[in-house]
Amino acid sequence: MTDISINIHGAEGVKSATKLPASLFGQAVNLPLIHQVVVAQQAAARQGTHSTKTRGEVRGGGIKPWRQKGTGRARQGSRRAPQWAGGGTVFGPQPRSYAQRTPKKMIAAALASALSERLADQQLFVIDALVFGDLPSTSKALKALSVIGEYKTALVVLDRDEDLAWLSLRNVPYIHAIAVDQLNTYDVVVNQKVVFTKAALDQFVARQGFDLTEESVESVSSAKAEKPAKTAKAAPAKAASAKASATSTEAAQATSAVESVDYGPDSYRGSKPPAGFDIKGNEDSMLYHTPESTWYKQTIAEVWFNSAEAAEAAGFTDAMKGKK
Repeated sequence: MTDISINIHGAEGVKSATKLPASLFGQAVNLPLIHQVVVAQQAAARQGTHSTKTRGEVRGGGIKPWRQKGTGRARQGSRRAPQWAGGGTVFGPQPRSYAQRTPKKMIAAALASALSERLADQQLFVIDALVFGDLPSTSKALKALSVIGEYKTALVVLDRDEDLAWLSLRNVPYIHAIAVDQLNTYDVVVNQKVVFTKAALDQFVARQGFDLTEESVESVSSAKAEKPAKTAKAAPAKAASAKASATSTEAAQATSAVESVDYGPDSYRGSKPPAGFDIKGNEDSMLYHTPESTWYKQTIAEVWFNSAEAAEAAGFTDAMKGKK
């Protein structure tokens, strides 16, 4: 996947452009995943402190309201029974936790999917800085945000060191300012537009293990404007680019070959293993699956073995161990 270019807006229009990693901002929108993560986030925000009293916890009710027989009325044993006013509650809510277990990889994937959807809809922007100078100014911050057009709500992602921006936006009701390390899927979904400051974007991308490459707008526009005068002159450039791409492909293959672990002659890497290599190995979990395993069909093998002994010799563990 190729990186995605986005403009960085300054005080006087577009200042420069930067490349966003496609693994963060170029993902396909996964609505079921986003829904699951958002519901889990909302559930985790519930306090769960609701509590009702049963008939054994309410005060009073020690005396029988009237005698058992002879009154013509139904027998009653306590004034704090559930059918009496002020009595206990039957099956009422009790304190509990609503938290749902959500793996970190799912949370990260949902956030990347939501950001990719905002970028694809042209609702994600990058601003060089909101406020310049030594004093906070709400009017200057809103003027800087005017480059994103009309909006009802906006999520502004800030670096924790941008003190002037925090002070300038704290009283704007339709703008939600959030620290970059607190960015989450729910806030991206509920706000119409998402705005990163340059410092916050650098920190967010760096936390994911990437680096941004910034280039001036003039160089981008001039590169698009330049066209070869003749086809004969363009041919060497195409040949050079093809040679460079081939070199980069060879380098990537060499790197992947170095990173791949060789588990010996009883193992095989590839999508179509030879006959006899029917045991699947997963390098992330270091588990191997035999054809009798429950998860054999849905497991994507990264390495194949011809026997369980070979898999265990390579350091893998039987996925069904302890479940048989």
